[in-house]
Amino acid sequence: MSVRKNRDSKVCTSAILIVLIAEIILFSASTVRAHAGQDSAAAKTTFRTKCAMCHGENGAGSEVGKSMNVPDLRSPAVQKLPDAELAKIIADGKGGMPSFKSSLSEAQIHALVKYIRSLRQAK
Repeated sequence: MSVRKNRDSKVCTSAILIVLIAEIILFSASTVRAHAGQDSAAAKTTFRTKCAMCHGENGAGSEVGKSMNVPDLRSPAVQKLPDAELAKIIADGKGGMPSFKSSLSEAQIHALVKYIRSLRQAK
């Protein structure tokens, strides 16, 4: 009888451990998704406050931006640029575009690059 109790105890302990591990994995995954959503919302807000005046809400260009010949951020020409080059343009400026390295952190600039990539699907 004690052999059976010992085996049942091991099975029960194993089941509890599996459930705990599954809960930890699921909790971790949901936390990562929540932070990604927050990052994306923050990048969208940054885009609206810093970029939309010229690039428009959807990246196609506002009336002001179109008069200054800003590129459509959804276009293949912009979308094919490497992330590092887009980050450099945001940080240093280009043509009539001002530099944002003094007003945006490196993390914000990289979040904007990801946001610009997401505009490709909106076209």
